[in-house]
Amino acid sequence: MRVSSIGILIFLLAFIACQKPPEDLAQSVINRAISVQGGPAINHSTIDFDFRDRHYRSIRDGGNFQYERLLIVDSTSQNMLDVLTNKGLTRYINDTVVQLSSKDSAAYSNSVNSVIYYALLPFFLNDPAVQKTYLDSVTIMGQPYHKIKVTFGQDKGGKDFEDEYVYWIHRKNYAMDYLAYNYQTDGGGARFRQAYNPRTIAGIRFVDYYNFEPLNGSLDVEEFDRLFGQDSMKLLSEINTENIEVNN
Repeated sequence: MRVSSIGILIFLLAFIACQKPPEDLAQSVINRAISVQGGPAINHSTIDFDFRDRHYRSIRDGGNFQYERLLIVDSTSQNMLDVLTNKGLTRYINDTVVQLSSKDSAAYSNSVNSVIYYALLPFFLNDPAVQKTYLDSVTIMGQPYHKIKVTFGQDKGGKDFEDEYVYWIHRKNYAMDYLAYNYQTDGGGARFRQAYNPRTIAGIRFVDYYNFEPLNGSLDVEEFDRLFGQDSMKLLSEINTENIEVNN
């Protein structure tokens, strides 16, 4: 049986109409990944964890947040506590407020926020400044992934709004197994992370990461899955989140 050219045209137009634009498809994938992560629970919880030699706490109540970083200086037995809220950062040493310059306050705020941001990804990928684009469907180590690029609007994007990210979300279980980013600060650079040691605590999925950099010094994060598959990445470190406690 022959199919008329008009019939083929109608089919193609209907098929195209059903396809989501890259931004809509990316949003749909990210929404699913956050849901699978248990992200909604993060928004009304207290999460404690250790990272390297510091203790961190994330307290969220909807749009309000309080992030804390505690360092105990063994040589002096001093407690140094940074508290970052919607209103800004306050540093305490042994419960006494320390006055900070604007430069130091911004640096410490970024440092505290960065650790909690990465520990709780992909939860933050629906922040107002985030701009998402669906790049491709790819395979990494024999597994299928959605490949999504994230950039940031200058408004509410912070001082690092020019950084670029790519996330690889598993097509079947919607776990975020890989991410890459480049950065402009401190001379610039790029990293590729591979998630491992996934575990679910109080309904929230946490992972650790192997942290790589490209051997060729590339900043093109869209190519990092290919470089990883070609064994063209150098392992720099392990990024481990330890002693996690969650109170919903």
